[in-house]
Amino acid sequence: MPEIRYPDYNNSILNLMSSILKHYNVETNHNSLEILDKKLEKNYKNVVLIVLDGMGQHILEHTSKDGYFLKKDIRTLTSVYPSTTTAALTTYYSGKPPYETGWIAWSQYFKEYGRAIDMLAQKESYQNDTLKNVRMNVFESIVNYETIFKKIEEASPDVNAYEIMPDYSSKRARRTLKANNIEDICEHIKLICNNRSENRNFAMAYCDNPDALLHKYGRYSDEAKEMIINAEQQIERLREELKDDTIIIISADHGHKEVNKVYNIIDYPEIQECLIMPPSFEPRCLSLFVKNNMKQRFEEMFNENFSNEFILLTKEKVLEKNLIGVGAKHKKIDDFIGDYLAISTSDAVIQLDTYLAEPKPLKKSTHCGISIDEMEVPLIIIE
Repeated sequence: MPEIRYPDYNNSILNLMSSILKHYNVETNHNSLEILDKKLEKNYKNVVLIVLDGMGQHILEHTSKDGYFLKKDIRTLTSVYPSTTTAALTTYYSGKPPYETGWIAWSQYFKEYGRAIDMLAQKESYQNDTLKNVRMNVFESIVNYETIFKKIEEASPDVNAYEIMPDYSSKRARRTLKANNIEDICEHIKLICNNRSENRNFAMAYCDNPDALLHKYGRYSDEAKEMIINAEQQIERLREELKDDTIIIISADHGHKEVNKVYNIIDYPEIQECLIMPPSFEPRCLSLFVKNNMKQRFEEMFNENFSNEFILLTKEKVLEKNLIGVGAKHKKIDDFIGDYLAISTSDAVIQLDTYLAEPKPLKKSTHCGISIDEMEVPLIIIE
């Protein structure tokens, strides 16, 4: 039986962010991490958070078991659920779980558009079309959120909050710097932390690797290993070039799971017959809207085909278990989450294809399931 790891919203990346917000006098309804709170009590002038996309705890242990990161790794955290960049990175940027932001998975169905939309890319999911001439921008009016950068600068006016991110990313902070690799990220951090300003500094840097390499080459690839080891070397060198008034916090948004079995939803007409519309979310976490008079039939057919590789939870059970978080429920949660979530516990995915477009390319390794490999991430502290 695969090892399942549910999110722990008292020991997760959400609580990591709550510690940082608490440090800067920002009110939060979520518990902080006591172990990080004590580190931040030292009142460092510079607090740096680096998020390495996809660098889960077990990937790190496999690729660099005697490396710099594990030597500084003080605790294993869980991601939020779903264990995917859309949900987790938004948690970093907002200090809130998916339950409160409405940012849940890669593709979410908006009834306002009659379309499934890729949340981060802001494109139509099946044909990859850019949204044009929309009468209402749902990202500005429905799933918008206040960023941590704005919250920190308002609660602590003596703090300059910086965002470091790839060229293609949307700007979220007043002070935004572009960096497409770990070398550029380290250079920006050095300039921020070594400036002569009397203000304190908070900087959050996001790197889209090793995730991109893991998707392309696999969880155990040399390419991903080389990237992680290089990141260790670059950040260890960076620490030597910084003054003692800086703390560096490193974590990830999620881990990864190797893909060995691929199914396609359109190959199961008996399941398709039960659905109101195509599934959304991701191949390892499917949001399924089912006809009222066919729910029993759907459960039977889905479990007959996939019970060894997926768990099937009703929406009620998902919310009862606080799977996607706690707090003030976002008004779109019931629109986005179907009657069921089908969640992978194995190395299998179910492609969310339709006859409208060609299937999307397969990935050698991916995430969004609830295995321990995807859900656990490190908490690395470099003082």
